[in-house]
Amino acid sequence: MLLPFLITDAGRPNAEECKKNTVQNMARYRGPKTKKARSVGSPIYGSDKYFEKKNYPPGQHGINKKRKKTSEYGMQLMEKQKAKYTYGLLERQFARVFDQAQRAKGVTGEVLLQLLESRLDNVVYRLGLARTRNAARQLVLHKHITVNGRVVNIPSFQLKPGDIVSVREKSRSLEIIADAISTLRHNAYGWLEWNAESMSGKFLNVPPRADIPENINEQYIVELYSK
Repeated sequence: MLLPFLITDAGRPNAEECKKNTVQNMARYRGPKTKKARSVGSPIYGSDKYFEKKNYPPGQHGINKKRKKTSEYGMQLMEKQKAKYTYGLLERQFARVFDQAQRAKGVTGEVLLQLLESRLDNVVYRLGLARTRNAARQLVLHKHITVNGRVVNIPSFQLKPGDIVSVREKSRSLEIIADAISTLRHNAYGWLEWNAESMSGKFLNVPPRADIPENINEQYIVELYSK
C-alpha cells in the first residue's frame, strides 16, 4: 500500500501545503514529558530513568493512589493519548491522520500506525539520526535532512517505498547527529536500510503492524473515534 506523498507533479513540495504543515508541526506539546508518561502509565517518550523511579500517577498523593479500574472509554482515550504523545502530534493533527487512515484501504487501526511510522520525523528517529522524535523533528525543521536529494523541512512529510532519507552534506559533522549515530540503532528495523558511508537510509516498505514496536492498542483508538 502506498501512503499519500506530498509532492506536486513537478516534483517539488507544494508551497501552500509546506506553509500549513510547517506551522502545524512547530506547535507541539512542550510540557513535562515524564509527568505525561506517568499519567498514561507508559514510557511514551522512550527510556526514562525518572519514569522508572516514579512509575505511579503524578501528583502529591500519586504514590499512595491506586490506579482505579478504568472504564472502556477511559482506556480508549488513554490509548489515543499514548499514540498522540508518542508521535508528537496535537489533537487536530492526530484527528486529521485518523481521518486519512479511515479513508484508506485496509484495517483502519493498522493504517493509522503505518501513517504515523511513515512520517519523515519518525523515520529520521528510527534510522538513529536523532535520539528522540523531538530531536528528529528539529533536524527536519532546521533543514538538515533531505529526501531523494531535496531538502524537506516538513516533519509530517509522508514517505513512500524507495525514498532515500539523508543527512544534508553540510550537516554531517553536527555533534548531535554523530552522537545519535553512535547508538547504532539504524539497523534495528527490517523496513529501513542504512548506508553508513552516505549517511542515508532507504524506506523499503510500509512497516506491517508486527514490525511497529510501540505498545499501542490501535483498536481502542478506532472505537473511540467511532462513537
